[in-house]
Amino acid sequence: MPNSVYFLLATAALIVGYVIYGTLVAKIFGENPDRKPPAITKADGVDFVAMPTWKVWLVQLLNIAGVGPVFGPILGALYGPYALIWIVIGSIFAGAVHDYMAGMLSVRYGGCNLPVIVGNTLGNVAKQLMRVFAVVLLVLVGVVFAKAPALLLAKMTPDYLDFNVWLCIIFGYYFIATIMPIDKIIGRLYPVFGAVLLIMAFGMTLMMFLNSDVTFYNSAEWVNQHPKHLPLYPLVFITIACGALSGFHSTQSPLMARCLNNERHGRSVFYGAMIAEGFIGLVWATVGMSFYHGPDALAAALAQGGPAHVVSESAMALMGSFGGILAILGVVALPVTSGDTAFRAARLTIAEVFNFSQRPIPSRLVLAIPVFAVGIILSQVGFDTIWNYFGWSNQSLATIVLWAGAVYLASHKRLHWICTIPAVFMTAVCTTFICFDPKLGFGISIGTSNIIGLVVAILCFVAFMLKGTKTTVLPDSDPNAELKAN
Repeated sequence: MPNSVYFLLATAALIVGYVIYGTLVAKIFGENPDRKPPAITKADGVDFVAMPTWKVWLVQLLNIAGVGPVFGPILGALYGPYALIWIVIGSIFAGAVHDYMAGMLSVRYGGCNLPVIVGNTLGNVAKQLMRVFAVVLLVLVGVVFAKAPALLLAKMTPDYLDFNVWLCIIFGYYFIATIMPIDKIIGRLYPVFGAVLLIMAFGMTLMMFLNSDVTFYNSAEWVNQHPKHLPLYPLVFITIACGALSGFHSTQSPLMARCLNNERHGRSVFYGAMIAEGFIGLVWATVGMSFYHGPDALAAALAQGGPAHVVSESAMALMGSFGGILAILGVVALPVTSGDTAFRAARLTIAEVFNFSQRPIPSRLVLAIPVFAVGIILSQVGFDTIWNYFGWSNQSLATIVLWAGAVYLASHKRLHWICTIPAVFMTAVCTTFICFDPKLGFGISIGTSNIIGLVVAILCFVAFMLKGTKTTVLPDSDPNAELKAN
């Protein structure tokens, strides 16, 4: 079957998934349009600012859709059409559920950050560990999402505007956006970034079907097509994170939970933005599979300069110079509009730990300056190294949030399986990966790693059924609620 058919079927599946499964998830959670959200009850003009739903949706999409739904699916395309299957299934049943639960739990707990959400469901020890884990991940994300656009922009500009110059410019923007009220820079610039993003996504989609350089070859054989014969499981589920399931999103959803003007918009903002990101992932996975006429050709292109080279080369070829530049700028907008909010979320998470008011500008500077100092130091580490650590920690965080969502739903006597099933699966994936990977993990054989991953996933499931389903959390209205066990 041609990849064009796979792409169209996958796109249709995302739309149907949003309409049907997204509605089911919102119904199970129990959105309450009569309940005042924290954007109203805690309005401070800085972080808690009620904004129009269309703008909240757009900011949420740009917050979560960093370089991941472009670079990850391009790398995942080496495995063939399985990449599209994971993007669709992951987005509908895991990623969008994960994003929705993170966002709506933040709404219910007064706009709190991820560590408090985890603490209210998995316990105080988990909350303290999550505070450290979340800040580390956010800084890693900020660094990754500064270096990636700097690489792309350096390819498009004169030599005197090299990588280091662009890196300084991007970090400068991040710093200003991090300390300014959310509606002053992010709320005003993101609609412009969003327009560029839409041009990229739909322009690349259209030209894939119209440009003669694209050959939608048949992928009739459902086999692992990776040129290096790397195992499909668990690597494709780690490689394609943003665009299918990403723990980074759970650090971003609380930012928009503080701007949501009514709970009834939770499905469109949190679940819907993830589905839109899934579409972006489909576009770039299909470009990778089709523009280069197979995994071997794609691997050769990646060897010349990684995913950034693939983006630049394919965009220019498919859309011409002007359209290609707009498409590349769309890809640049993705990480830039996630990197700034990553550092912002890091600042707010640290402030939450010390109960440090962020209304005065000096208070924001006290936290922002050391966070950026660490980020600048880490930016000197190789991109591939940072990306590898980001990939596993990202999916591990997503797994923890799914377990937290399962506990919350079970404690409220609701259908917890919408979180439990993907949580069990991703527990197995993350465990198998860290056991197998020779660089980040223990370098154990894939067969043994699979067994260990399965055993750990089963043990976590049994622990959840024995204890997690019997856990009681305090009422949603208490933003400082702590875990209480029966």
